[in-house]
Amino acid sequence: MPQLPEDIIDRLTQMERRIQQLSTAVNTRPALNTITGGEVEISDGTLKVTDGGTLLVQRPGSTGAMFRVGSWKDDEYGLEIHRQTGSLALSLFNGVGTSTALQPLRIYDNASREIISDDVNSGGLARPWLTMLPPQDATPARWPQTAATSWTTIALSYNPVWQPKLRLKLSTAASSGGAGQVRVLVAGVQWGPAVSAGTEFDYTDLVSSDFGTVFGPDAANPLKVEIQAIATTGTVYATPVLMYGRQT
Repeated sequence: MPQLPEDIIDRLTQMERRIQQLSTAVNTRPALNTITGGEVEISDGTLKVTDGGTLLVQRPGSTGAMFRVGSWKDDEYGLEIHRQTGSLALSLFNGVGTSTALQPLRIYDNASREIISDDVNSGGLARPWLTMLPPQDATPARWPQTAATSWTTIALSYNPVWQPKLRLKLSTAASSGGAGQVRVLVAGVQWGPAVSAGTEFDYTDLVSSDFGTVFGPDAANPLKVEIQAIATTGTVYATPVLMYGRQT
């Protein structure tokens, strides 16, 4: 049997040693579950969290959650978002631990007090409890009224504005043999048509051409809504029976 050159034997020995080193490294490498100084990009795919898994984003310098979604308790999955200071901002969970639990969506203020939530039993809002117009006097003679022959404000209110539109419905009337008109001013400008006394006023429109100037309680002035009437003869009456904000 011919002898192989010594350098080939040496190379085969070195290759065998390297293969053993590689095999050892592969079998002892740590789990690839940490990304440092990089990012993960998913293009035309899906990141799946299954079988009781959770996706967690921790707050800066803390192990507390800033964002958490996934397994919550037993079979329930949920979601929560915290401010970076730690206070709860939004949640979607029930806490009973079942996969069929009705989960309210809740929004919290900076002190983690619930300020907005939906009613999971019947639908609609659970909080806040919104003001509703109380029943109005059904006798026109006791409604806001005027016998003036020029436009006169007979009722007014001031309101913080949350929605860009307003719907307002008025009942109007005139005394026996009387006649006149009723109109509405919003922020000092006529809003909607003037209607004849005895005709219902029901109108929906924007409260301002620049919503940013009137939005919220911190606006320079709350929105002024006036009911005005003018009498041709006799007395004209009007009273609000419906008023609420709407989206565009």
